[in-house]
Amino acid sequence: MRRRQIIQSLALLGAAQAANRGFFARAQMPAAGSSPQPFDFAWIKGQARWLSGRPYAPAPATVPQPLAKLGYDQYQSLRFRPDHALWADQNSAFRLQFFHVGRGFTTPVRLFEVVDGIAHEILYDPAMFNFTESGIDPALMQGQAGFAGFRVQFVTNWQADIAAFLGAAYFRAVGGDTRQYGLSTRALAVDTALDKKEDFPVFTAFWFERPAADAGTLLMYALMDSPNVTGALRMQIAPGGTQVMDIDAAFYPRKAIERLGISPLTSMYYYAKNDRRGVIDWRPEIHDSDGLSLWTGAGEWLWRPLTNPAQLHVNSYLDENPRGFGLLQRDRNFDHYQDDGVYYDRRPSLWVEPKAGPAGGGWGKGAVQLVEIPTIDETSDNIVAFWNPAEKTHAGQELLFSYKLYWGTKMPYGSTLAQVIATRTGIGGTIGQRRTFFSWHFVVDFAGGELGALAKDAPVEAIVTTSSGEISHLTAHYLAEFSGYRALFDIQPLADSEKPVDLRLYLRIQGRPLSETWIYQYTPPPLRERKQLLT
Repeated sequence: MRRRQIIQSLALLGAAQAANRGFFARAQMPAAGSSPQPFDFAWIKGQARWLSGRPYAPAPATVPQPLAKLGYDQYQSLRFRPDHALWADQNSAFRLQFFHVGRGFTTPVRLFEVVDGIAHEILYDPAMFNFTESGIDPALMQGQAGFAGFRVQFVTNWQADIAAFLGAAYFRAVGGDTRQYGLSTRALAVDTALDKKEDFPVFTAFWFERPAADAGTLLMYALMDSPNVTGALRMQIAPGGTQVMDIDAAFYPRKAIERLGISPLTSMYYYAKNDRRGVIDWRPEIHDSDGLSLWTGAGEWLWRPLTNPAQLHVNSYLDENPRGFGLLQRDRNFDHYQDDGVYYDRRPSLWVEPKAGPAGGGWGKGAVQLVEIPTIDETSDNIVAFWNPAEKTHAGQELLFSYKLYWGTKMPYGSTLAQVIATRTGIGGTIGQRRTFFSWHFVVDFAGGELGALAKDAPVEAIVTTSSGEISHLTAHYLAEFSGYRALFDIQPLADSEKPVDLRLYLRIQGRPLSETWIYQYTPPPLRERKQLLT
């Protein structure tokens, strides 16, 4: 699916505004336009639990005919009027602007402002939008259209977003250092990468606490629904150089869920130094994220470079009470991308810090699962990473998870050991000598930690293990160019196997680790292709 269209396509799963009104009535929500109602997080959790005990009630997705016919540029021209922004007339550090339904975004969401514990609905008015360039008569929209989502703005720059919520249960944010969008996240992943249709939960309503004049955080709530699960979320947003979102989530399954994904991260990886399969583009690298970082419950730091596989790959990294994980963009050198249009070197990283799980304490036993989907260009979001609890879900449960999200170029945690700064691969063997068997060469660069302070003749070792095949030509040496060490080795896969090979590598000195652990899944080429590479 096209990355610019995927969220639009997911939005088709929801109901239209008229159908939503009847749906919410069944969920004990106040009728649209009714008088203000008392509100708190316990109330919204009650709505989600109540909904989970009833059959999912989807409705055909509809949108006013003039909006349905809009082209991409016409829909983009449908701009919100800044003077109508929520809190524009308040002495507030935050403002909210709303997205109009239309094109792929056919599911209106209900929006409420909460003042002193009372929820006041924000009603759609075509006067909030500029329809001039769209060619639509705004009078036709009265009572027929609604809001598709919203964007959050902060006092430091009223012309730019700090976050946006649009389509299904997706949202994304920026770090204050670059104000660049990139990867996104969503409330929940349900049955991702299985031999069945994935369920995409949808945000159906949001509540925004009116912030105090001197508030540096925005507090909001969301109600979520889908055929398999309902949910209620409390989110506190704190802008900054690294933007922080503090999230409490309550999920209520309608039925057993085979693969539940907590805090799913979605990104794009086309190619980079380690994986240039089928590349014909002139730019050296194209990706929003270059690796998955994991800080295990036992305290080990792992770095897994991303790949663009020929076939769908799903990897599980078992853990108990993980300390954190994230999809990061470590490489911030413009020269490595040469893209002066979308600036991949500025894309934010996103780190998940677990706080508490269903049993209290940490998130318990489970696995960080990484899904890599083949893509032929940069318009596809083909990377997903999430926490999958070991305990399977069943109908009637209440699943409570709390965690923090960090958006930006600087993450709150990092290993004190040396980190991987680059992974390169190519044909193995010895230069100048005829190759008699196929092998694949890996070059992994480490920097930071103690590496720059070690004597140049220090006895640094590269320790490599493999799930199959044979390792050869293993060396490690210091490079002054980046004040770190370069580890090199070849892997000779089994001659008759195309099964993926799992590799692990780290540096040590006198039995003590010097670096985080590099992990990689290498998929050998077909046998016929191996023979061609040897000729």
